[in-house]
Amino acid sequence: MSFALDTPLTEALGTSTARSLQRAFGMSTVGQLLGHYPRRYADRGELTPIIQLPIGETVTIVAEVLSSGARPMRNRRGAMTEVTIGDGIGRMSLTFFAKNVGQAEWRAKELAVGRRGIFSGKVSVFNNTLQFAHPDYELFDDTEAAYRQADAHKDVPITIYPATSAVQSWQFAKMVASVLDKLGEVPDPLPDHLREREGLLTARQALEQIHRPRRRGDVDPAVRTLRMHEALVLQTALLQQREQVRSLTATPRRAAEGGVLERFDAALPFTLTPDQQRVGDEIATDLVADRPMNRLIQGEVGSGKTLVALRAMLQVAESGGQAALIAPTEVLAAQHLRSITRMLGPDLSAEVIPTLLTGQMTVPERRRAALRVASGQSLIVIGTHALLSEKTTFADLALVVVDEQHRFGVEQRESLRAKGTAPHAIVLTATPIPRTVAMTVFGDLDTSVIRSMPAGRAGIQTFVAPLAEKPEWFGRVWERAGEEIAQGRQVFAVCAAIDTAKESVESDEAPPPDAEGKGPKWGVVQLAEALATHPTLSKVRSAVLHGKMPSEQKDAVMQAFARGELDLLIATTVIEVGVDVPNASMMVIMDADRFGVSQLHQVRGRVGRGEHAGLCLLVTEAEAGTPARERVEAVAATLDGFELAEVDLDLRGEGDVLGASQAGVKSSLRLLRVVKDAGLIAHARDLAESILVADPSLDEHPGLRGAINRRVSDADRAALGKN
Repeated sequence: MSFALDTPLTEALGTSTARSLQRAFGMSTVGQLLGHYPRRYADRGELTPIIQLPIGETVTIVAEVLSSGARPMRNRRGAMTEVTIGDGIGRMSLTFFAKNVGQAEWRAKELAVGRRGIFSGKVSVFNNTLQFAHPDYELFDDTEAAYRQADAHKDVPITIYPATSAVQSWQFAKMVASVLDKLGEVPDPLPDHLREREGLLTARQALEQIHRPRRRGDVDPAVRTLRMHEALVLQTALLQQREQVRSLTATPRRAAEGGVLERFDAALPFTLTPDQQRVGDEIATDLVADRPMNRLIQGEVGSGKTLVALRAMLQVAESGGQAALIAPTEVLAAQHLRSITRMLGPDLSAEVIPTLLTGQMTVPERRRAALRVASGQSLIVIGTHALLSEKTTFADLALVVVDEQHRFGVEQRESLRAKGTAPHAIVLTATPIPRTVAMTVFGDLDTSVIRSMPAGRAGIQTFVAPLAEKPEWFGRVWERAGEEIAQGRQVFAVCAAIDTAKESVESDEAPPPDAEGKGPKWGVVQLAEALATHPTLSKVRSAVLHGKMPSEQKDAVMQAFARGELDLLIATTVIEVGVDVPNASMMVIMDADRFGVSQLHQVRGRVGRGEHAGLCLLVTEAEAGTPARERVEAVAATLDGFELAEVDLDLRGEGDVLGASQAGVKSSLRLLRVVKDAGLIAHARDLAESILVADPSLDEHPGLRGAINRRVSDADRAALGKN
């Protein structure tokens, strides 16, 4: 009997083993098992006498079993097999852990006294004795054969797999070997002529060589082949998703002469920037087409993305169509409502009736808002996840605007779109995305970029306050804040945590505890207490703001700050997006090394939005030369978000590009690295486009179609856009 990639693991390995793999790795098929690639390879090395074994290295020896026994564990459940082996000069111990005494006794019986064999493992020391824990071994009756076999295997790499305490690497390797022995034909994602042109292995060869290489040189061709498969499958899936949206029929939404959009433009007190005009024209063209728009708009903090989106909403409103803007937080949704209402002015607001709909509204308020939306009276609807509720219905949803894409998944975007008939979609992000990431994560969207900033902004200067070398600067930071407030301006102070005593970190991008396991030093609670005794700042009007506060309280604090009734706002990154206070001129970010590059850039953009120049001080205790300090200094060195996005990739490593939420998700990248493999990703996209042009349904490419179905389920397609 042979296995296919779709064969259930229950059939291939038995129910008990399959259940362990499902629990440990979420895998259920042979294909998923074989898609769990080794994370590294260890060399068996030359045959080494026991007395010369180097501690910490993986080695191979030939030895004889001198003693063998099994016993229950003393302090926890399970049992262990303890074996002593020798090579005539030295001796060492082998330790194997088992679930029960029966398993341990089976191992002890197999490793009976007098048996000889090859033993490969990592050398450690326990109770002053050299030890292998769970080594690979192969036993022989013939001593000569043992030495000959050991010589033959010395160049064969040992595969080391990502493992758990329940399924260890050596166990996984045995499962993979068992499946590979019975694996039948593996369909190739690439047709033969493309595979040969690209110089790739067959899919079957690649799986064999990545899991059971006979020598180191087998690994690279296998990885190269499987990396191309991964890039091609993901790029083809994203292009299919884009074409699926494009194949729908949308209602063209034209701007009428003398209509609300023309009147809005005429009333603007400023001229659109060239980028705003260009992106606006791209959107206007998309909206009059008979297929849905699916566009990502990247723009720096304060570049005017909301204005561009509002103009699109007004174009849709010309024909009675509704636009829904979904924001990640109550604070941001309320801020959007105020901002849009202000930009529209009283007359246009009365025509399109901007309406807020959030989960924190009272039942009567929400009922009234929902009625305006369902009846079509409100043509611009702004809300949070409440817009996704089954109870929220629209009369004619024509445009979906998703603000801050990294807070929403594609499935949420699609569930909102499902409330209309093939509505258009705009995704806004203030986090600039390098081209390779955009191609990998947002490949189903057309992309527009707003680089230029509106005129009249004084800009921002950023400096690092390095407390590790200059602790006295801490006092100067707050003196400087007092000077700014004395001139009638306002100051933000941002922390990575609410209360460090309770370890409530509220930063999505905050790196984990540092090398010493320490979390952030300053929380909102701690900073507010410290500044309450400051000679100057204790007398200013201040407040705290964080995500655990009730919605009404958060909104009241933010509005008070916006109206100038507060001088100092001590907050978490809840102020990261959408907060627009032109009089705020200074930003102090505590424990700045606890934030990601893009988040520091995002938070910094809250100041310097008016006539006063912005000042951002990045307070850090990170030592000079450490990665944490480099991250902070990179932000201080430039205001170009696109440059910082590249720096961020370089500093964080491409392994973090898709975010921690992708860990363990089938659609996360396995072998691809978006920085290192940028050229490969672009090439794979070209191949995918040429394949789909000639064969849109992939009828002539069954291997590719099967690979997509196995690798990218509907849920996985959604997960691709969660970042």
